[in-house]
Amino acid sequence: MGTHETTETAEPTEETVDWETKLRYFLNSDFVRSSPYWGIPFVLMGIAVYGGIGFNVAISLTDAEGLTPPDYSNLDLEMYSAVLGNDAFLQAAQNNLVLLVVFTTICLIFGLFLAVLLDQGIRFDDKIQTIYLLPMSLSFVVTAQMWLWMFNRQNGILNIIVTAFGFDSIDWLGNPSIALGAIIFALIWQFSGYTMVVYLAGLRSIPTDQFEAARVDGASTTKTYLRVIVPQLKEASVSAAVVLMVFALKAFTFLYALTGRYRPPNGTDILATLMVRQAFKFGKWAYAAAIASFLMLMALGVIAPYLYYQYRQGSL
Repeated sequence: MGTHETTETAEPTEETVDWETKLRYFLNSDFVRSSPYWGIPFVLMGIAVYGGIGFNVAISLTDAEGLTPPDYSNLDLEMYSAVLGNDAFLQAAQNNLVLLVVFTTICLIFGLFLAVLLDQGIRFDDKIQTIYLLPMSLSFVVTAQMWLWMFNRQNGILNIIVTAFGFDSIDWLGNPSIALGAIIFALIWQFSGYTMVVYLAGLRSIPTDQFEAARVDGASTTKTYLRVIVPQLKEASVSAAVVLMVFALKAFTFLYALTGRYRPPNGTDILATLMVRQAFKFGKWAYAAAIASFLMLMALGVIAPYLYYQYRQGSL
């Protein structure tokens, strides 16, 4: 009889836990008790970021223009249709895409090249790292002014070098066919040091016995890096590429600092400059909001695959 009573007491069922007990457990959980610390920033971020995105989309569905308040009673996709039919938008989107791909690709290749050179144990490698990384610490405004002097057609250092070899001086920012290339060159100068540091950290985290094993197998230094070391830098490459693409989408500050107005040099118009010009120069708020929506989709096209990749790797 005594054993039977003990067995019934050791098997509690869910019916013995009422809703009041469950509520008390929930209110005493770490999730609820820590909510004052993470809840308030979460709500503020939600309002500032996702609320702003929602407001932008709502504006883009109206005909808001000038000082007239938006009329939300008649929402349509007219502005998106107008944006897609505008040659200026298509040219800005193309420039954005070229900037995104060329800038990111060359930065990665050049940064990897510098990292491999520094990984050979050359003298003063720490000082060289500092010199190459220094441009990234400068703001877009400072670097834009510096490159404005460098690109000067009369006394810029680039044209001094060009004319020293007997060629005519080049209007780097005034010629639409090369202006975007000049902008990309300046941005590569600023951010290639960042990719160098990312790759160098990845290289120095690889065990040295892999180099020694490849050397014992008779592989040259070039083959060792191409077939053994570089494939192991996939994580570093993905992270650096995403950061560079985000910087490429934020090139508005650099272009604005070059001219001090909403119109960048001919041939370098991107979606951000076109959007700001339509909004603050012409007062076409709905039209600019539609451009901003396309720019947001482009940013999501960069970030979403990275987040999915991190999710597949178990990092999210």
